[in-house]
Amino acid sequence: QICELSHIFVLCVPPDLREIVFVIQSQSNTFHVRQAERRREDLLKQKQPVVLLLHSLSENEGDWSILPLLPYLSHSFGKNSSWIVFLEEETNVKLIALIKVLAKVDKNKEWFLGKPLFDEESTIIHHYAFAENPSIFKYPDFAASWALSIPLVVRLAKKVKEEPLKSDFTIDLKHEVALYIWDNGKGPHLTAVPELCTVPEDSPQASHCATTVSKKPPLCGEPVNKEDIFVAVKTCKKFHSERVPVIKKTWEKDALFLEYYSDHADPSIPTINLGVPNTERGHCGKTFAILQRFLSSAVPDTKWLLIVDDDTLISIPRLQVLLSCYDSSEPVSLGERYGYGLSQGGYSYITGGGGMVFSREAVVRLLKSGCKCYSNDAPDDMVLGMCLNALGLPVTHSPLFHQARPEDYARDFLAHQVPISFHKHWNIDPIAVFNKWLKNDFTASQDELKSGKTEL
Repeated sequence: QICELSHIFVLCVPPDLREIVFVIQSQSNTFHVRQAERRREDLLKQKQPVVLLLHSLSENEGDWSILPLLPYLSHSFGKNSSWIVFLEEETNVKLIALIKVLAKVDKNKEWFLGKPLFDEESTIIHHYAFAENPSIFKYPDFAASWALSIPLVVRLAKKVKEEPLKSDFTIDLKHEVALYIWDNGKGPHLTAVPELCTVPEDSPQASHCATTVSKKPPLCGEPVNKEDIFVAVKTCKKFHSERVPVIKKTWEKDALFLEYYSDHADPSIPTINLGVPNTERGHCGKTFAILQRFLSSAVPDTKWLLIVDDDTLISIPRLQVLLSCYDSSEPVSLGERYGYGLSQGGYSYITGGGGMVFSREAVVRLLKSGCKCYSNDAPDDMVLGMCLNALGLPVTHSPLFHQARPEDYARDFLAHQVPISFHKHWNIDPIAVFNKWLKNDFTASQDELKSGKTEL
């Protein structure tokens, strides 16, 4: 059998199913465990491959960043397997089609396969990498699934063990994994595989696809009521006239309970002065004052707390849909997950600009633990991450929250999302961005809710 990929011809045979190890990039929150188990069941129904749930592979909380996991994968599967295929909870896989795709490739060589994304302009979330020509570097869309050949896994695992990982921060994992594998040209580039897709399963374009995704967010029942969400906006006097009017013209009307917290009480907005001076960087003092106020009788007793910056653009109706999938009696911390020092036993945190969502139970446990700021200007999101990590409470990632602007993300990545938030007003018209990306809300009819409902 002659096989072809990227103009390279090799003799190959279809891989035995036991040669493929699937790793579902799962999370330990109850809802996500159920979603991952459904994905595993779907794969096992088609055949009987090896399917691992990432969150259950070790006690290392940083496994989600993949690289610390490579030594385990190399040790466990390096001798008897040919491929490690990573997929997300939402990734639908046609197993026979995927096996045919992998049969086109010489499994004895180093391969990094996926659906390529690229930056149209250099972006802060990628540390302005490849500033001269950002589109030259390709990185995988995890939703389409991505695969590493075992020879590559074995070599990378050895490198991870022998050389400490350089970056302290994990910000956009898919880009950082691709950079690590490429290794300044010493390792393989991502090879594009057209059969790895992010179109819906029922789309006419899906006929050739081995993987697909659903664009609609999961429906877990009725959207959470507005009465169940309290919104805290962090602002300061110098932004009262610049940023607050944007919120009032866009999403404020969708929040039933909302307060603006500032270093200056302005009755025209109104803002509340929590007695914490404004700081140029890090707002830990202000955020902890908000957490305490959320549990006090000064505000309505709600199930969920949303903390945002004054330059966060967010869809409250979409958040209501998403929160229907989570149990507010659990200690839920939800948003866009970043990592600090994950390869050296560090911690994950919800990055603040995209919006931080906490269940009441999470706030109760945080404050009961005695967790506090080491200074008013400490980075609030990172301090909260340290506290959650010390308590053994998970940080739950949703790719629908965004720390940056729409133009800071690959177009194909956003194409299969119904985003919940973006952040920053820098060099954009924030009202136009809200109207384009967040205004036309995903709303489900009762029939859709019944037919597509995901049981918690």
